[in-house]
Amino acid sequence: MTKAELIARVAKECKIPKATAERALNSVTDNISKCLKKKDKITLTGFGTFQVARRRARTGRNPQTGAMINIKAANVPRFKPGKQLRAMTR
Repeated sequence: MTKAELIARVAKECKIPKATAERALNSVTDNISKCLKKKDKITLTGFGTFQVARRRARTGRNPQTGAMINIKAANVPRFKPGKQLRAMTR
C-alpha cells in the first residue's frame, strides 16, 4: 500500500476530504519523527512502540571488492509491534 492509497482509505472511512486526511497523516508521521529525533519513545497501545536504538560499531565487507571496512556506530529507529498487531498478522 502506498501513502496515497492509505490517505484515500482514511478519507473514505472518516468521510473527510483527502486533503484533510493527508494533513493528518503528515502530522502523525512528522511528530513521530520529531520524537525519535529527540530519542523519545512513542507507544501506541495495541499497535506498537517506536524507539531509537544504538547500533554498535562493527566491521563489514565491501561486496564489490571484498575489502574489510569499518562501519561506525549509529542511532537507528526501531518498531516493536504490539500484541494486537502481532495477533492480526498471524
